[in-house]
Amino acid sequence: MDRFPSTIWQNKTFNSTKKLTVDVKNNWLSGVSGTLNLPPNVTLSLQGNPACLNASLAQFCESSTTLVSHLQSIPSNSTDKCPPESCPNNFEYAPGSPTPCFCAAPLLVGFRLKSPGFSYFETYFYPFEVYLTSGLEINHFQLDLTYEWQKGPRLAMYLKLFPVYTVPGSNVFNRSEVLRIRSLFTQWEVPYNKFYGPYELLNFTLSDPYKNYFPATSPSSGISKGEVAGIVVGAIVGAILVSAFVSVYILRSHRKKYDAVSRSRRVSRASLKIEGVKSFTFEEMKHATNNFDGASEVGHGGYGKVYKGFLTDGTVVAIKRAQEGSLQGEHEFLTEIELLSRLHHRNLVSLLGFCDEEGEQMLVYEFMSNGTLRDHLSIEEKYKESLSFAMRLRIALDSAKGILYLHTEANPPIFHRDIKATNILLDSKLVAKVADFGLSRLAPVVDISGIAPGHVSTVVKGTPGYLDPEYFLTHNLTDKSDVYSLGVVFLELLTGMHPITHGKNIVREVNIAYQSGKIYSVVDANMGSYPSECVEKFATLALNCCREKDTDGRPSMAEVVREIENIWQMMLDLDPRTIDSVDITEPVSSQCSSLTKNMFLVSSDISGNDLSSGVIPTISPR
Repeated sequence: MDRFPSTIWQNKTFNSTKKLTVDVKNNWLSGVSGTLNLPPNVTLSLQGNPACLNASLAQFCESSTTLVSHLQSIPSNSTDKCPPESCPNNFEYAPGSPTPCFCAAPLLVGFRLKSPGFSYFETYFYPFEVYLTSGLEINHFQLDLTYEWQKGPRLAMYLKLFPVYTVPGSNVFNRSEVLRIRSLFTQWEVPYNKFYGPYELLNFTLSDPYKNYFPATSPSSGISKGEVAGIVVGAIVGAILVSAFVSVYILRSHRKKYDAVSRSRRVSRASLKIEGVKSFTFEEMKHATNNFDGASEVGHGGYGKVYKGFLTDGTVVAIKRAQEGSLQGEHEFLTEIELLSRLHHRNLVSLLGFCDEEGEQMLVYEFMSNGTLRDHLSIEEKYKESLSFAMRLRIALDSAKGILYLHTEANPPIFHRDIKATNILLDSKLVAKVADFGLSRLAPVVDISGIAPGHVSTVVKGTPGYLDPEYFLTHNLTDKSDVYSLGVVFLELLTGMHPITHGKNIVREVNIAYQSGKIYSVVDANMGSYPSECVEKFATLALNCCREKDTDGRPSMAEVVREIENIWQMMLDLDPRTIDSVDITEPVSSQCSSLTKNMFLVSSDISGNDLSSGVIPTISPR
């Protein structure tokens, strides 16, 4: 969504007689950029825009701040006084037509949003109608829309498109208009909108009188039974000869379809030609993975499979290949490319390029040779060597610094929304890097008054066990939602447990042990020896991150980073030998005592560079 520029009136000089009226009603504006101090001679009308949901802009909207109220302001024809059942079959009263009791034959369209960026549609009902009718190049009153939420969550819509009354008898679309509207849907030419997400056409129904526009067969001409028998016999013989050609035709048709989709995607990706992000061909990906050989596969998930590949210059890469029907769709694919192309931090996995050809979606990352953090915490996995507490603490610090960069230094800030142990990858030196930004959302930004909304309202997405309960209940995504998820990862580091095991929740289990003074009973036995005071402080930090009711009591990510550094310093003070296995090439930035009483003590001059830049410590396994 765009913001309306206040420079329109800032750059103008008004005398006592001149006036300026800025009427931008019923658009898709999220706010006003710049100052809201309008000169006395300027009038601004924002009615019908999402900006009206912001209380600070209510003075420029109608008395109601919800967009649903704008439906009442649309001139429409009430059908309540029309004679019942007076329209012919397959005709009905056009509810929004300016012509009273206008019987028309609608086009019936099934339409679905696959990944909408909202969970309450009533607020966006009218802007969506404006968006859709504008894309179809029809009048707003020609659309009648009903909807229902489906599993996913996806938003299914049932559209009725009515013709415009011009002269008597013009109560149907002509054939060319039907073809035009149908092609807009079937060729996905309704302009893409990030907020509404990708859409799909469920059906385009042609009832009478539109069936006559596209006859399925020619009228019967009274063919005799003998002629019919001859035709059938000939058809059987001919089918044997034609079958091979049919197969070739089907294959070519599918190839053309994929080529067309690929071409349209390449056009939509023109803006993704960003320095440092390469567009690979499908052939390059096949060559890098030995034609996607099973021996190259290193992982898999809801999105698809991950392969280890070798580029022509010898670079080792990880190639994430989407499978058909994957849980991650077109929108997530674009999101990850757009976000990672401008995120550069040592604790975030680097995106090297992408492939979008032959109907395929692939993302190419730097290769992380030590797999996921979860691999190292599950003793049944391939990494048999256990992580010491010092190693786990450094992994926790690396992960927190990566998320802190997203929250404070990325421009605009980003909420990850899917932090979990399988999305934290380890390189050859066990340096942790956060991965998988397909579900990430941009955080609210500070407006001209210096105030930023505290949350983003969005459909709940994430992984069970890591999902912030507050976000699940309210659909309000905040930076503290990421803090909760990272807190669960900390508990995994501490205990080795999975977030949910046999119906038991890791947050609840550790909380019970902590409150009863038995925290050491749940500490991972594979961790070896550890300083008990540091483990207890780390457990306290993790549980504070996972507060369910008092979300304000959760630390910020800056406070999380600072406290882990405090614990690290405490380990040095207690016994430097406990971290002999960890090679520190950068001193911790915090200057704190191991006896600090305030767990979340943060200096007022915290620098983003102090917390998320510089040289990463190198961690070596024992």
